[in-house]
Amino acid sequence: MLFVRTVAVINQKGGVGKTTTVANLGAAVAASGRDVLLLDLDPQSHLTLHCGLEPGSAEVSIYDVLTAGADIRAAVKPVAQRLWLVPSEIDLAAAEMELVGVVGREQILRDRLAAVSLPGELAFIDCPPGLGLLTLNALAAADEVIIPLQPHFLALQGLGRLLETVSLVQRRINSRLTVSGVVLCLYESSTRLAGEVLADLRNFFASARGAGTPWSDTHIYQTVIRRNVKLAECPSYGKTIFDYEPRCRGAEDYRALAEEFLARHGVQQAADGSGVEQPAETPSPAAVAAQPETPAS
Repeated sequence: MLFVRTVAVINQKGGVGKTTTVANLGAAVAASGRDVLLLDLDPQSHLTLHCGLEPGSAEVSIYDVLTAGADIRAAVKPVAQRLWLVPSEIDLAAAEMELVGVVGREQILRDRLAAVSLPGELAFIDCPPGLGLLTLNALAAADEVIIPLQPHFLALQGLGRLLETVSLVQRRINSRLTVSGVVLCLYESSTRLAGEVLADLRNFFASARGAGTPWSDTHIYQTVIRRNVKLAECPSYGKTIFDYEPRCRGAEDYRALAEEFLARHGVQQAADGSGVEQPAETPSPAAVAAQPETPAS
């Protein structure tokens, strides 16, 4: 099955919610009836752990795909219904040095994905912190970028460099690449700073409308991911938030984000009528940024 979209989830800063977003947004989209492939491109292998696999335990990982020409189909592991993973391992940290003399090294992942048919209508790539060769491979393979941001001003400082990198890749390697969205993570609506950062983001992207940049049509997701201890706990159990604590506000937020993501991409409900299931006791927030903060569940 060919991908409908390939999404690189990137931010050069660590700890802002990249892996959490790939794992839980991917799981929520899969629960809606879509086939989803997750790719762990981070040597820290946090997405692999999040999905319940031990890094290095797979016979073939993304490291073998990039450095040894392994068939990427051999690396695909099922992790849930309609959800698959290409795992990572610590050896991936050496990939940049091993590939330094390889012609077209920024496009290896794109070539591997294009060469075969893989499970998944949507692919989400978890990128490492930094803007090195692994991230460039993700950008060369992707149709679009989603940027998770923590709402503080230091996060905004790094946004410019990140957008410059996306623009460079679009001009030289991947002409279809766009910045499709920004997701605010670790959000605390009770703080004035969060509101100020959100306003700055809206002003910045509004000023870019029609400018012909890769971020000319960037969508700031109305659904924000509120700070939630359950989201921090579930990776240590090798589970997504929906398997770990499906009624907490972290699960609520990622369900809502999946609905907004699919609506944004014009993806309809699956033919079997399945959807992102919502607990009866928990209403679906359209824009939780405006809601008062509640104690962490």
